[in-house]
Amino acid sequence: MMKDNDPTPQLRADRGDVTREKLLSASIDVFGRYGFDGATTRKLADTAGVNLQAIPYYFGGKEGLYIAAAEHLASIIGGHVADLRSAILTRFEQLDADGKEMAPAEARALLTQMVQRMIVLFVSEQSESWARFIIREQMEPTEAFARIYRSIMRPMIEMARRLIGTILGDDPASERIRLRTLSFGGGVLVFRMAHAAVYAQLEWKTAGPHELEILRHHAAELVAVLSAEKDHQS
Repeated sequence: MMKDNDPTPQLRADRGDVTREKLLSASIDVFGRYGFDGATTRKLADTAGVNLQAIPYYFGGKEGLYIAAAEHLASIIGGHVADLRSAILTRFEQLDADGKEMAPAEARALLTQMVQRMIVLFVSEQSESWARFIIREQMEPTEAFARIYRSIMRPMIEMARRLIGTILGDDPASERIRLRTLSFGGGVLVFRMAHAAVYAQLEWKTAGPHELEILRHHAAELVAVLSAEKDHQS
């Protein structure tokens, strides 16, 4: 008879969690490199260092793993901005409850923090595999893109829209601010999507503390341009 304090079930559960985590982490890179069709279950399992049967066991098959990888990726990115995102959303809720508008200066400060966080994240090596996965989904969107967009991309874009709308004194829901936000975001995404060109132009071999400080300053300048645009319109 198995004793109540038998650790075996917990050990199996822990091993299962580790196996699942290995597959999710490896699959983001493999799917990003080879696409859904090119990423065989054998390649996925071998890269993760797990048994081939783990894929159907934990995810029901390759398609299930692909969707789970997209959700895992969104969760990872979300984790890097969770505290700032929460702080900004809480501030919006406070203002809405009080029937007040955010001051442009506060919006600039919050947007600067957002941009600084994202640029530093985008030049990191860990974001390389994320970019491959997301770029493929941008070119040929599937349900995986829908999951990433709903959970992380759309909330971040809408948050930036509200801040940019405040800075420019325009409705965040207007087409102008939607386009302005997308263009602004493109100036940040270039540090990941055109990573090689960025490093070649800046003549950098890596992004150490000195380079990251330069990027943080650049992020502040990007936001300052918005303020200058508003002043020019006035």
